[in-house]
Amino acid sequence: MSENQTSRIPGFYKLPPHERLAFIARQAGLTAEEQARLAGALGLERADQMIENVVGVLSLPLGIATNFIVNGRAVLVPMVIEEPSVVAGASLAAKLARAGGGFVASSDDPVMIGQLQIVDCPDPWVARVDLLAASEELLALASEVDPVLRCLGGGARGLAARVLEHTPTGPMLIVHLHYDVRDAMGANAVNTACERLAPLLERITGGRVFLRILSNLADRRLARARVVIPESELAFGNYTGADVAQGIERAWAFASVDPYRAATHNNGIMNGVDAVVLATGNDWRAIEAGAHAYAARDGRYTSLSTWRRDGQGNLAGALELPLALGIVGGATRVQPVAGVALKLLGVQTAQELAEIVVSVGLAQNLAALRALATEGIQHGHMRLHARQVAIAAGATFVSDPS
Repeated sequence: MSENQTSRIPGFYKLPPHERLAFIARQAGLTAEEQARLAGALGLERADQMIENVVGVLSLPLGIATNFIVNGRAVLVPMVIEEPSVVAGASLAAKLARAGGGFVASSDDPVMIGQLQIVDCPDPWVARVDLLAASEELLALASEVDPVLRCLGGGARGLAARVLEHTPTGPMLIVHLHYDVRDAMGANAVNTACERLAPLLERITGGRVFLRILSNLADRRLARARVVIPESELAFGNYTGADVAQGIERAWAFASVDPYRAATHNNGIMNGVDAVVLATGNDWRAIEAGAHAYAARDGRYTSLSTWRRDGQGNLAGALELPLALGIVGGATRVQPVAGVALKLLGVQTAQELAEIVVSVGLAQNLAALRALATEGIQHGHMRLHARQVAIAAGATFVSDPS
């Protein structure tokens, strides 16, 4: 989106779908072909190129979350999800966030972790020392795997090793290869690099390399977002801004100490995260696995986000999670809609995409907590859900009644 374009579109939800698409096309400069892709054009032949034994295609709605400002830039956010109220909730939360300047996000370099499991070492501790002494040779070999990636500034960044003494099958030495994958998700590059290292690792350690695979706990590739909202902006109906802010803080406090609540709390975050990840053709299952593992990184499952009143009349929220996302390779270029979604977002790097995604996750979390702390989660959700029930019963709608 250019500087004169906006993500603030009052009454957008009242427009019929074809008018919404026309508006978004003008905003993002979509071609007629790109607009057609958004209408759903995967087809059996393209689907057959993506997975095995294809017999059909399952379509899901793609909606646009409005009102987002991320790092000072207006962003139209494509979200693919079947759950009602998610897109509306994210848009509402983003509107509230605008009063505090929107979301401020940052991200780490796109460094993934490849794991090599070495078994049958005569002495794992000695092998660990020998392996680390050969780090320079190992990293040089790993960087040779993908010359294009290396030319773009990526490649091997570091090596770590640890001994797991007590496992159900005996001691093992685990090697971590840290690999900068630039704008790719990175699974193929990391797995290939691990395969390349295996023979040399066996010679150095005297053991046998068994598993060679990336880790979805990409905790060296974190994205984080924060937002500050004046309490006055949170007021609505009979609820004061202070009451809403206090309710959100208390709801978060519950999730911070109780894993049963934290699981549902984090599910709300991932409603927003997964919807954008899916729209851009990325691996939402890997993102889910990494996020929940990160939530339990200290040995206890807890909230991924924090919400606190700052004592100055503001509600402050923050979210951090691993986000291994790509804008090149994989389904991002094969799935017809994914490329259009990336164009709508206007991102130039995988890190920029991660910063938007983590902001959407924080917005979705805010929307859910605001509902829980006030009128209840079912109030708006069930109103939208009722429309799905009516459609299932044979009703038709000429426009979105919400």
